[in-house]
Amino acid sequence: MFSYFKFPGKNKQVYTIAFYNLENLFDTINDPETLDDNFTPKGRKAWNTKRYKRKLNKLGNVIAQLGADRSHFSPAIIGVVEVENQTVLTDLVATNYLKKHHYGIVHYDSPDERGIDVALLYKKELFKLLHSETFPLYLEGKNGDRDYTRDVLLVKGNLNGELIYVLVNHWPSRRSGEDKTEGKRIKAAELNSFIVEKINSETENAKIIIMGDFNDDPSNVSVKKHLVNNTFYNPMERLINTGNGTLNYKKTWHLFDQIIFSKNFFNKEVGTHSFKYAEVFDRYFLKEWKGKYKGNPFRTYIGKWYQGGFSDHFPVYVYLKKH
Repeated sequence: MFSYFKFPGKNKQVYTIAFYNLENLFDTINDPETLDDNFTPKGRKAWNTKRYKRKLNKLGNVIAQLGADRSHFSPAIIGVVEVENQTVLTDLVATNYLKKHHYGIVHYDSPDERGIDVALLYKKELFKLLHSETFPLYLEGKNGDRDYTRDVLLVKGNLNGELIYVLVNHWPSRRSGEDKTEGKRIKAAELNSFIVEKINSETENAKIIIMGDFNDDPSNVSVKKHLVNNTFYNPMERLINTGNGTLNYKKTWHLFDQIIFSKNFFNKEVGTHSFKYAEVFDRYFLKEWKGKYKGNPFRTYIGKWYQGGFSDHFPVYVYLKKH
């Protein structure tokens, strides 16, 4: 954790931007078009209404707390991934923890085989939605056929009257091995760069935020070489260098969940918001408190065994200061 700015308690000029991998936020209804059978009442995980509502409330509780130490407001923008459809997002923002904050939803169905999508929640009081669209990531499988994965979501809007662009990502996993799948994540980074070029061709000095679960750390070539260039800054690189992580795999911490900024967020002469601070939200109640996974994110399932936790990722968030 690091800081460029000291906040004297809650501040009405401080705004939170967040990202959270919600780990398999499925409803309980079987979709014959996707591989969601495990997350049904008769499926392998015995996913039922009680468990679904419990997870929604847990996630809503976390989201409402992001940035609450220093901002007067709940998060202005939250990028989320591993959501099944519009229904689960509608149910999430309707929980007791979030309904009073009046969140809007930007969501599109993606071609991912499991039926999981990316989305963006925005606080209507602070963010005015102007435009959204998705960009498909075309990948080839072993036989030359298409390997379907998540789209990149682009959202354009006014944050407190300032025009910003947000890209929400969930890059291909490392399931088949880090080295074997690296090329897929490089292609995802290149797609983001293409979108950024498109934005910059339309808007001079555009303020851009790229967020997501990149399935790579800030130091990996996909992020460091192909995404973050001399016009972007990745605050997550310092976080991981000081021992912070958002998920633990084989006793090693990783920081796949990242929020990256165009460098003009440091220039007070450009627009009205400046980047100030970044943090992993890894409070004690989000962690396993005993056993061999002690200290890891408290998950909903380990294998087929229900744990009743939140997610296998910690959320990340940043503060912007309005000046």
